[in-house]
Amino acid sequence: MSPLLEAEGLVLRFGALRALDDVRLSLWPGEVVAVVGESGSGKSSLLRALSGLVRPEAGRVLYRDAAGEALDVHALSEAARRRIARSEWGHMHQNPRDGLRMGVSAGANIGERLMAAGARHYGSIRAAAAEWMARVELDPARMDDPPRHFSGGMQQRLQIARCLVTRPRLVFMDEPTGGLDVSVQARLLDLIRALVEELGLAVLLVTHDIAAARLLAHRIVVMRQGRIVEEGLADRVLDDPQHAYTQLLVSSVLAA
Repeated sequence: MSPLLEAEGLVLRFGALRALDDVRLSLWPGEVVAVVGESGSGKSSLLRALSGLVRPEAGRVLYRDAAGEALDVHALSEAARRRIARSEWGHMHQNPRDGLRMGVSAGANIGERLMAAGARHYGSIRAAAAEWMARVELDPARMDDPPRHFSGGMQQRLQIARCLVTRPRLVFMDEPTGGLDVSVQARLLDLIRALVEELGLAVLLVTHDIAAARLLAHRIVVMRQGRIVEEGLADRVLDDPQHAYTQLLVSSVLAA
C-alpha cells in the first residue's frame, strides 16, 4: 500500500517568517493524523499547502487518486484540482459559515455537494439530504430552514453532512470544534469519530486541542516554528513525549 497523501520537503515563507521549513509528511488510507501546535506553529499553513490552497516555494504534494495515479497537487490545473476537491476530498472549516452557503436551505447545502458530484434526480438528492441530516443528529423536518437559523453546533453538524455526503476518500479538518461550548465539542467529537470509523476516511486534522487529537487520531504530528519536531502514535506522543516542546504542550493541558 502507498500513502494516500505525501508531502516532500515543503517550504513556505511569509516575508522573513518560515511558515513551513522542510516539512515531510505521509497520510495513509483510513488513517487519522492530527497536526498540533500553538498558534503560529505552521499547522494551518501545512493544511493549506496539502489541500492545494497555497503553493509552497519548494517541495511537492502527491495525492493518489481513486484510480491509483500519483498526482502532483500543485502541478494540476485549477479545474483538475477543483474536480478532485469535489469528488474525492472534503474540507471542514473551523467556522461552519465558511463551509456552508448561508443563503440557501440546509437540504440544499447537502444537495449541492451531491449535484457537484454528478447527482441529478431531485427525489434521490432530497432523500439523501434527509438521511444525512438524521445521521448528524439534525431534524430532517428542518431541511428547508436556512443555516442562519441553526445554532453554531448545529451549523457544524450540517457542515459535516455536506462534507461527507459524497463519501470522500480524504477529509481536511481545520479546528472542527473551535469556538463551541465544551459540552457541544464533546458531542461533536463523538459524532466525527463514529462517522470517520464507519466510512473508513483518511483525515488530516489540524487542532490546538490535545483532547480532540487523542480522541480522533491514530498518529500525532507536533509542529513548532514551521518544522515537525515530533511524530508518532497518538498514545505514545501524548503519554511519553520526547521533545521538550511536546512535553510543554502536554503539561499545559494537564495543568489546565
